[in-house]
Amino acid sequence: MSAMSRIAVVCAAAATVAATGVVMAPAAGAAGSPPFLSRFHKITTIVSTVPANGDVNPYGTFVVARSTGRLHAGDVLVSNFNNKANLQGTGTTIVQISPSGHRTLFAHITASMLPGRCPGGVGLTTALVELRAGWVIVGSTPSKNGQATTSKAGCLIVLDSAGKVRETIAGHGINGPWDATVADQGSSASLFVTNVLNGTVAAGGAVVHRGTVLRLGLAVSAGRPPRLESVTTIGSGFAEQTSSTAFVVGPTGVGLGRGGKLFVADTFANRITAIPGAANRQSSAGTGTTITSGGALSGPLGLTIAPGGDVLSVNGGNGKIVETTPNGRQVATRLLDNSGSPPGSGALFGLAIAPNGNGVYYVDDAVNTLRLLH
Repeated sequence: MSAMSRIAVVCAAAATVAATGVVMAPAAGAAGSPPFLSRFHKITTIVSTVPANGDVNPYGTFVVARSTGRLHAGDVLVSNFNNKANLQGTGTTIVQISPSGHRTLFAHITASMLPGRCPGGVGLTTALVELRAGWVIVGSTPSKNGQATTSKAGCLIVLDSAGKVRETIAGHGINGPWDATVADQGSSASLFVTNVLNGTVAAGGAVVHRGTVLRLGLAVSAGRPPRLESVTTIGSGFAEQTSSTAFVVGPTGVGLGRGGKLFVADTFANRITAIPGAANRQSSAGTGTTITSGGALSGPLGLTIAPGGDVLSVNGGNGKIVETTPNGRQVATRLLDNSGSPPGSGALFGLAIAPNGNGVYYVDDAVNTLRLLH
């Protein structure tokens, strides 16, 4: 099931449909510039995200920037959160999908092949990035039975460009890594990770305000796995809650904007916040400053930054993508999924900008597919 307890259905054939939505106002960026989303009016289903082992519920989405090893520039990596029995927190696969819809298995990760600690095992989340040197990093927030009540802290799993697991990063405040973004400088990188299991399991379904955002400083080379050099808590106090249907609700998508401001989808509070100086700050900004709340937002989950600097977020509650300017104006929205009740409930997680800004890739876990808004 998806995070909103939706039944998974595999979509067998590609299709193109009209994207409905309303442009609400001109963007507040360059004078007269229209919203990024106003350019796109079609949705194309690229291919099913379900690999041979039957994993479902696609979460993480990342576009490969440079070709190296088995990674091809322009392909999309997708991580799966559920196994073929539809149990959350038990997915073990990353698939690689070409723009034309050719799907291959990039990695099948089992607990037995992990070279280091990963409390609880493997359950791949929305936290999925690829570094320029070819290293792929994916979050694991595992469960024994598909419920968050059996979850453990998990870890970050590092794979090389051939899809082989090379190391794990655990501890240091990593506790239910849920989503991630990266600022990649080549020989170093800053990895920003949201965490949703700080006190949630022990709270037994009660809301706790202990969700965090960590910045991990990594030393990077092509010849050996990234070396962890520092960990800083730059965000804290986010609301989080375990759920029998939604697994866990807490801070999800993150995106680094201009001026080093990190935008966070505060899912439980139905808002987007901003943490200033995220790349260099040495202390927590708490939950940051609220940029926008309510309006077209309805449980924002995945988040990314558009080429012009606007924030794109997808909702778990209404199947829409929302464009928000850095100063908080919601300027455009598009309906991406209208299945279920309410429409689009729990269907949208990872999203990524297509090369050259020619659309937005996103996963639709109501039908286990990768789609393109273009």
